Amino acid sequence: MENKTLLTYTKPERNAYLVSMVGQNMIYNIVGTALAYYFQFVILIPAMAVGVIMTIARVWDGVNDFFMGTIVDKTRSKWGKCRPFLIYVPIPIMIITLLCFLNFGFYGESAAKNVLIVGWASVMYILWGMIYTIGDIPLWGVTALMTESSHDRNKLLSFARIAGGVGGGIVMLSIIPISLALGNSLTDTFGTSASNGERWGFFIGALIFAVIGTALFQICGFKIKERVKSGEKRPSLKENFVTIKNNKPFMQILLSGILGSPKMLIMLAAMPLINYYFATKDPVMSLVYMIVLGGGVFIGQFAGMALAPFLIKKYNNKKNLYNISNLSSALPYLAIFVVYLLTPRGMLATNFALIAFFSILFMVNGFFAGIVIVLQSSMIADCIDYEEHKHGNRPDGIFFAGQTFLAKLTSGIATILAAVAYAAVGFSDAAVEDLNAYIANLGPNDMLPREMAQYDNFMMILFFLVSVPPAIGCLLSVIPTWKYALNDDVHKQILSELNERRRDKELQASLAESDESKDGID
Repeated sequence: MENKTLLTYTKPERNAYLVSMVGQNMIYNIVGTALAYYFQFVILIPAMAVGVIMTIARVWDGVNDFFMGTIVDKTRSKWGKCRPFLIYVPIPIMIITLLCFLNFGFYGESAAKNVLIVGWASVMYILWGMIYTIGDIPLWGVTALMTESSHDRNKLLSFARIAGGVGGGIVMLSIIPISLALGNSLTDTFGTSASNGERWGFFIGALIFAVIGTALFQICGFKIKERVKSGEKRPSLKENFVTIKNNKPFMQILLSGILGSPKMLIMLAAMPLINYYFATKDPVMSLVYMIVLGGGVFIGQFAGMALAPFLIKKYNNKKNLYNISNLSSALPYLAIFVVYLLTPRGMLATNFALIAFFSILFMVNGFFAGIVIVLQSSMIADCIDYEEHKHGNRPDGIFFAGQTFLAKLTSGIATILAAVAYAAVGFSDAAVEDLNAYIANLGPNDMLPREMAQYDNFMMILFFLVSVPPAIGCLLSVIPTWKYALNDDVHKQILSELNERRRDKELQASLAESDESKDGID
């Protein structure tokens, strides 16, 4: 049982942190949910070009995370080492987010314009990732500095994941339906084309959510305190890479995350799946299906995140919880594709029982994913304690840079996998333009795209991407962590010894100050 005198955060600090996590994840999901859709299905950049842009940007951004992590670990200020970034970075992130949705028309109009469109998309997305990183790493890294209590830290990380899920979920469920509705309104009001109205609808949608998200994100830097003191050592980037390489449990977590990259495809393909198969780009139906299907994911995910601290405390075995949760997700993922194959031409979109079953499958996947998400953050925080105990250095910045690196690299890998899949069935640029035009001109007696043989491959690939590769990713994830190198009992002993060391240092510092005061009096 942990000593009750351990320094920890207050409730107002916890709440301020969680509000900021809501805002930050709103901003993240503007780009994470809507930008790839906007590039490929709104301004019609070819699927492979989108894949290459986003993969290169993600890989570079992932590498850049380690530079930023090193900067955080070197930072010493009157606010601490994470708070300065949390105070100053949210507004620049908002500006770059909006610039991502300002482009120069539609791909295919002319060769010169195509170069400009792709070039702008590439530069803005890469720049967004770099600026976002400057706020992201400190926001996660500060959790290891707000408390000396392992239990309080696990609770904070669990709540943080839930808060992030709420913020991200709000945007994920609503930004595309809202943007489509705004596009329709602009088309009706100003008599512009449906495609141009949709393009500006996405910009206005991004603007609305970016302003709200930034206002919430800004709160954290002014309201929290860093209580765990960092050592005087300020490691170089090279030293940090050596630290990562030599920290076996942290390397196992990184490898597990990379092998699990295909799991990210469910987020990338969910939007086009709902809008082309289920809702046929109708804003109201898009929102309904997002709530029914996407809501299942988030309900399950929140339940898993909320339950994770209890499971960690009860079973005292993070490794087994992590591996079992990953393995348990594989079967529901595969079941999604099996259900589609049984009813490929639309019954799935109209049969209430099948929709309910589909929602349950997504909910089960979300539940286990929620447990894994919390465990990953908690295990990374444990690795920081392990490193401090072993070498006297707390690599909060560089290790949580590893977490953000994983999020970006896995997203990049998933994006290129999706691009290859779309290109393989021809679901790209001109074909998307033709399908969009067909949907825009649908009459009351016309067949829906999901009912037409010519679009079978397009619909099939969307279902494939949200099911089969994620199932494979779940199975691959457990390979590096099957024999995880840091068990919970050892970590508890490490944390107890670290807190004793900190108390001894504080006592010695206090005695030294007392001696100096006496010398001054004498």
